[in-house]
Amino acid sequence: MKVKKKANKKSWFKKIFIKICRILDYEIIDQSDYFLPVTNQEIGKDLSIVGKRSLTLPMGKVEITRPVKSLTIILRTCTSVNMLTQSKKRLFDKEKSEYTFRSLNSIIKSINYAKELFNNINLELIVVDHNSDEEVISKIKSVISGQFFKSNFLSLNIDDFKEEINPINEKKENVTFNQMSNMANIHQSLLLAKKSEDLVYFVEDDYIHSVQSIKEMILTYEKLSSMLKKDLILCPTDYPYLYRDIENTSIFLGDKRHWRSIKETLCTFLMSKDMVIKYWDELTSACKFEHYPFEKPFHDIYEKEYCLSPIPSLATHLTNINSIFGLSPNIDWKKDWEDSEL
Repeated sequence: MKVKKKANKKSWFKKIFIKICRILDYEIIDQSDYFLPVTNQEIGKDLSIVGKRSLTLPMGKVEITRPVKSLTIILRTCTSVNMLTQSKKRLFDKEKSEYTFRSLNSIIKSINYAKELFNNINLELIVVDHNSDEEVISKIKSVISGQFFKSNFLSLNIDDFKEEINPINEKKENVTFNQMSNMANIHQSLLLAKKSEDLVYFVEDDYIHSVQSIKEMILTYEKLSSMLKKDLILCPTDYPYLYRDIENTSIFLGDKRHWRSIKETLCTFLMSKDMVIKYWDELTSACKFEHYPFEKPFHDIYEKEYCLSPIPSLATHLTNINSIFGLSPNIDWKKDWEDSEL
C-alpha cells in the first residue's frame, strides 16, 4: 500500500508540473518513454509548428519571428524542347513531356504531404508554358485543377518580351530561339512574383521532388530566417558541381536536413517577394542578356545574401547521367522517378 501511495504522489506531482510547463510554454523530455508530455508527442515526430516554433532535439527551440505568409510556386514548362543547351539524352530516355508530368506530380505530392501547413499559409501553383502541344496542355490543366489549392495556367507570349532581349550573347554569338523562350519565361515568372504575397518558388520542369521537399523548405526557411534575422534563398538541389572544388561553406541545421551555403545555382530556387523586388535589376538582367554562365546575375546576388542547398538533396535535376549540373549524389533516382509517375 505504501508503494502505491508513493507512486500516486509522484504521478500527481508530475501532472501538476506538466501543467505548469504548459502555462510557461516550457517543454520537458521524458527520455525513459521517448515522449514530450507537455505537447503530448513522441520524440520521433515532427515537433515544429509552422509560424510559431522550430524544435529540433537536442538543439532546442527557435521562436519563429519570420513566419511564412504565402507560397507561390511558379513552374516553367516547355515540352517542345528536350534539353536547352545540350543534345544529349536524359536519364531514363523518355519524351520531354514525361519529365514535365513527373516534375509536376512530384511537386503536388509534396504539397499534399505538407497539407497541414497550408491551413495558415496561402498557396498557389502557377504553370507558365511555352509551345507545348494541346494534349500536354490539357493534361497539365486537368492535373492542377482538381487540387485543394489555388492554381493557374498561363501560355507564354514570347513576343511580349522579345524586344527586350539582346540578340547577341556574352560569347558574341546569336541567342537561340529556345534560349529566348527560356529568358522570356523567367521574365514572365518574375512579373508574377511581384504580385505574390511572400515566398516564391521558381522551378523548372525537369526536377523530381522528394515528398518532404515543400515542407522542409517552408519550415527551414522560417527557422533559419528567424535565426539570421534576414530573408534568404533556398535551392532544393544538391548539384554534383558543388563538389568540384574544395571550398569553405557554412552548415545550418534545418528542420530535417542539413543545409550549406552555396554561391551558384541553376534557375530553380526559392526567395521572398521582397528579395525579388530588392534585386529586380539583377534578376531581370538574365532575361535581357545571355550571360556566361547564364545564371551569373543570380550568382552575384549570392555574394550578398545567404543561398542554401540541402544535404541530401530534396529535388533531383534529371539531365544526362554524366552532367555535373544534374543528378544529385546519394539519391535513389530510380525510386524518385517511379514514385512521381502520373
